[in-house]
Amino acid sequence: MQKTNENTPPAAAGTLIYESSFGAGDDLWVPRGEGARVFHTTEGTLRTEGRNRDWDTPGRDFALTAGVRYRLSVEVYQDGADSAEFGIFAEEWFGGTPGWKLTARGTAEKGQWTEIAGDYTPDGDYDRLVLGVGTRGAGQLSFEIRRFRVEAPDGVPEKRAGADARQEAAADVTGYPSLKEAYEGLFDFGAAASLWNFRSPVLQQLMIRQFSILTPENELKPERVLDREESARRVKEDETAVAVRFDSARVLLDFAKANGLKVHGHTLAWHNQTPEWFFHEGYDSAAPMAGRETMLGRMENYIREVLTWTGENYPGLIVSWDVVNEAIADDTCELRDSKWKATVGEDFVNRAFEYARKYAPAGTLLYYNDYNTYVPEKLEGILRLLDRLIPEGNIDGYGFQMHLALRFPPLALIRAAVDRIAALGLRLRVSELDITIDSAKRTEELDEKQKDMYREVMKIFVSVREQMEAVQVWGLSDRYSWRRDHFPLPLDGNLQPKPAFHGILEAAGLDN
Repeated sequence: MQKTNENTPPAAAGTLIYESSFGAGDDLWVPRGEGARVFHTTEGTLRTEGRNRDWDTPGRDFALTAGVRYRLSVEVYQDGADSAEFGIFAEEWFGGTPGWKLTARGTAEKGQWTEIAGDYTPDGDYDRLVLGVGTRGAGQLSFEIRRFRVEAPDGVPEKRAGADARQEAAADVTGYPSLKEAYEGLFDFGAAASLWNFRSPVLQQLMIRQFSILTPENELKPERVLDREESARRVKEDETAVAVRFDSARVLLDFAKANGLKVHGHTLAWHNQTPEWFFHEGYDSAAPMAGRETMLGRMENYIREVLTWTGENYPGLIVSWDVVNEAIADDTCELRDSKWKATVGEDFVNRAFEYARKYAPAGTLLYYNDYNTYVPEKLEGILRLLDRLIPEGNIDGYGFQMHLALRFPPLALIRAAVDRIAALGLRLRVSELDITIDSAKRTEELDEKQKDMYREVMKIFVSVREQMEAVQVWGLSDRYSWRRDHFPLPLDGNLQPKPAFHGILEAAGLDN
């Protein structure tokens, strides 16, 4: 085996923190970026393929102590280039913003297992830490890794810092009321969850107790489901052929199935987080855009593959889908200028619902989902779209993204939007609820205002309970929110109820 970091001293005898065990599976390593596919082999290695860029890599969450020196090492293998430069990267999250460090680098010759090693010291009290292995200047290269090790040459304190340790030290998450129980008989209460949330037993316990339905934040979006390498192979014989994979989604789906939770699928057709290559001839981003008939074929094949696979492997688990997401533009309040509109035409939304109805298991509810429904001009555009969809009989409901703030919108606009959509006779769901406090610091006054708004907004949803299927917050707690800097969720960073939590209970007729 070739050593490429000869100038780095060998690790001293110390504490072994982690060593990969790919012989037993992927060991919680997941694909990162839009193109990577990760799977383990029978030889005990983890292979990454179908990449588009250097940062399409395998990665894994770790809880390491800030200020402690760690020794990271891995063996890499590639046979697609004469030589390729590799690195071990650290992705540290602080206050919702990631930062990257290259902790080790080396060159792997073709056909040779090569060890790369280097020292790394986490900075500060990070919120999340991901370690991964990637390339430099070889973004489409497939490769394998094995024997990823994390050691602490100088030892490590018993008490760990970081988000995982704080989370594990939090009070028992069963010590306060259950939102799903509070809303039982009204509608499902749920949340969105990320793949890495399932590493924590505390978060798993929280999800089981608080929520009756989950939505994967990213794991069922096209960029995570489309298999670029296999699609490119198939397209040589059929320009409409599509290959899919569900590496990322299985964790949430298995968890929901094992614990009796429902799942809402998000999303089938979207202008965002769908790879650029999907819209080009031969799945080649440098080639011309594909024509209407080709893209209709790809749309149908993709929707068929997703709905058939999930229906056969997890029958009855996914109760509803966002078939099309965010198709109305904020400025024109008409169909946005997306790749779907450019390749298929104005009727791409109709066709997506047609194909979803064709392949969805019986009883699956099909939704159109959008944000800023409460903005009057955009509401009119959404209503025009729904008026074109409803007569075809393929749409069941409308999903409200409710990313709100204390300063906007007024409750009257929310009420008007809900009433206008409800009057169409569609099923309703609130797909992405959060309310920011518009401040970088929580105060008792702001907490109480947030509580009041949560209560009054939830009362609006309760008022249409005969049509409302579910209300889902977007994230498990403030720490795991995409808007975390403004404390938007009913649970705080330590997984404890905020006044907003009690406001939600009050809207259900409890906690008065």
